[in-house]
Amino acid sequence: MVTKGKTMKRLVFVFMAILLAAGVASAQQKSAAIVASETTHDFGDIKESAGPVSYTFKIKNEGEVPLVITRVVASCGCTTPAWSKEPIAPSKGGEIKVTFDPNGRPGPFTKPVSVYSNGKTGSYILTIKGNVIQ
Repeated sequence: MVTKGKTMKRLVFVFMAILLAAGVASAQQKSAAIVASETTHDFGDIKESAGPVSYTFKIKNEGEVPLVITRVVASCGCTTPAWSKEPIAPSKGGEIKVTFDPNGRPGPFTKPVSVYSNGKTGSYILTIKGNVIQ
């Protein structure tokens, strides 16, 4: 036979479990969201002899919690990314600078850069492209 005290303890336990689950669910709904004003930059024709060229992508956190960029990976050694390591507050912006070295790479190119953060599952892709002329 279940006593009144045990029933009350079970009821309180179930109620607390529901409150905890609701709190975890609402905390998970808040997230960062990475957005770039443009995701592709075309350098057009660039001279191989002119040396490396760079473009700075402007990004923004459209989420509700700080955006943390954990890593930025270029598709090859000819492309070098640089970014700020500080978290980007909600509604604030940041930059990712991508440098391409055309030396020994004549012809058209398209280079994706993968941005990993808490603002998107998987990677957010930025792309540079152009044509290297000798």
